[in-house]
Amino acid sequence: MSPSKTVLIIEDDRDISNLLSINLRDLGLATECVADGRTGLKRAQSGAFAAVILDLMLPELDGIEVCKGIRRTHPALPILMLTARSEELDKVLGLELGADDYVTKPFGVRELVARVRALLRRAEGDASGAERVEQSRVIGDIAIDFAKRRVTVRGAVAELTAKEFDLLSLFVRNPGRAYSRSQLLEVVWGYQFDGYDHTVNSHINRLRNKIEPDPANPVYLLTVWGVGYRFAEAAELGT
Repeated sequence: MSPSKTVLIIEDDRDISNLLSINLRDLGLATECVADGRTGLKRAQSGAFAAVILDLMLPELDGIEVCKGIRRTHPALPILMLTARSEELDKVLGLELGADDYVTKPFGVRELVARVRALLRRAEGDASGAERVEQSRVIGDIAIDFAKRRVTVRGAVAELTAKEFDLLSLFVRNPGRAYSRSQLLEVVWGYQFDGYDHTVNSHINRLRNKIEPDPANPVYLLTVWGVGYRFAEAAELGT
């Protein structure tokens, strides 16, 4: 990773910010630390950052509002949310509003660093050779430009987050193949941990809201009961 890449840390606990900074610098990353949500949102919207680590509970403006604000101007900027809460609702809400991943405090530093590394690797496009060879694909009324990481749906640009784009890319390249949630975590997020099914479910729901004519009755991204998800084959779409 380039040493010029900077991760914005929006966290009001100075000890946690310092710990994260030290470990991210070991990856060759620069860091900038901000202690309140309002300032953090301004910096995220005005600066050129590789990723944002965002605490849920912040003074001035909470992490949910910061996440929403970042997504309005930077839909593809990787966001890792930190939460001290254990309620699933808080985690799912953060993911549905645009966070790419979350870690619950207290967290293991090695796990968090692995997640940041995975976010950056995917955002940089270090995917498969197939992605570099195949430049674009059209499926039904969805057009994907893999090189530009751009998706249009029914002629309008769909603002996908980095993880949503990665999920869609994986599915459209493998129509008909069913993926379990654990497989999607490993392939798209770059790690495998138990208990993070909501991460996948939330991203699937958000992706459906952006690509499906009727998200409640999907025709592209289908549920395989008892297994996970798959993308519809050409015959099912009538193409």
